[in-house]
Amino acid sequence: MSKFNNLWIWISKNGEERFKLTFKQIEDIAGIPIDHSFLTYKKELPEYGYKVGKISLKEQTVSFEKI
Repeated sequence: MSKFNNLWIWISKNGEERFKLTFKQIEDIAGIPIDHSFLTYKKELPEYGYKVGKISLKEQTVSFEKI
């Protein structure tokens, strides 16, 4: 089980084609702080029907897209 499992489940249930979450929203949903390991763990997301789009450090957002 991934440390971001709660986030992946939430995203898969969202159902939107494309959406953005702030780093704070991701931390709240996942129940853990977002850190550099997110870049490794994001490879698990396609199993849930989504992929990570753009990660904006300036805006502190991550975009997600249905695949």
